[in-house]
Amino acid sequence: MSAASRTYPRTVACGGADVEIARMTSADRSTLVDFIAGLPVRDLLFVRRDLSHPKVVDAWMRSLDAGRMPSLAARHLGSMVGCTAIVVDELSWSKHVGELRVLVAPEWRGRGLGRALIQECFAQALELGLGKLIAQMIVEQRGAIAVFEELGFRAEALLAGHVADREGRLHDLVLLSHDVDAVHGRMQAFGLADALGS
Repeated sequence: MSAASRTYPRTVACGGADVEIARMTSADRSTLVDFIAGLPVRDLLFVRRDLSHPKVVDAWMRSLDAGRMPSLAARHLGSMVGCTAIVVDELSWSKHVGELRVLVAPEWRGRGLGRALIQECFAQALELGLGKLIAQMIVEQRGAIAVFEELGFRAEALLAGHVADREGRLHDLVLLSHDVDAVHGRMQAFGLADALGS
């Protein structure tokens, strides 16, 4: 299954302001570093690697240059206010599964940006031919979990004490999933599938 390639940049309205969403490239490195530096440390705990470490950002940029790990950058007035990545392990038995990572600046939460970015990632998942999306976050991130659940993600697992923060405190990790194939099939049945390709 695949979908028509989505066109970027595109503009979405979030809380009365226009936000540009575009494909991220390695040229966005410095803007991304500034964006990450402005995030609460707790927001980074659900990502497998510490995004504040330069080597982790460098690896992300190399993945972008190689055409792996499709990522989006959301900008308002030139500043990055959100970003996404879809991580797929092409050498695993789960190459039909994409791990979705979405980060939104604190001041942009509750304005619909997270929802818009997740929806863009769903369209990318169709384009990539993925059958399933997963997202993981610590249980304290209740607002983010609620947004994912409103968009059809469901909790599949709770991993107790799975994440240790920089002070050594342990946090439970919740794993949510979304069946892309099933939702795409329902959209086709109702004649809505083409809307995602625009």
